Amino acid sequence: MFAGENFCKLDEKGRFLLPPYIRDLLCPDGQAGEKAVVFLKRSEPTCLRTYTLTEWTGVLAKTRARLDEDQSRLFMHHVVSETSTSEIDKAGRILIPGKFRKHLNLADDQEIVLVGMFEFLEIWNPADWRRRLAQAEDRHEASMSKIMDILDRR
Repeated sequence: MFAGENFCKLDEKGRFLLPPYIRDLLCPDGQAGEKAVVFLKRSEPTCLRTYTLTEWTGVLAKTRARLDEDQSRLFMHHVVSETSTSEIDKAGRILIPGKFRKHLNLADDQEIVLVGMFEFLEIWNPADWRRRLAQAEDRHEASMSKIMDILDRR
């Protein structure tokens, strides 16, 4: 399960070092390198979703099961074909491909925010993440109050 916010610095090649607990979740038994791969997919408005092989396979299966043949083909052409894989190297780093750094409006040697979303991670430009949180607070003040009340009762 992924949770929390983690700020990570991009190196000059567009790689970031995974926080240790996330690396442990993505690389059980310390198996970085060829065996540890994540799937990166654009998400709106300007973030990336990062899936493990197991989660991505589940997303594909569930989505295709709900689509007819034409919709499935459209899904494969416009979603699956735009997805990239990135190997977790032996140092525990993930490369964000250039086309995705442009989607996030990231410069080299910049910081990103990893946001845990339970089954997957989101990758954000920090300024866009702060803006998204502020907009959500304004729009969903009543809902947030209810959520916090439920959490406080536990």
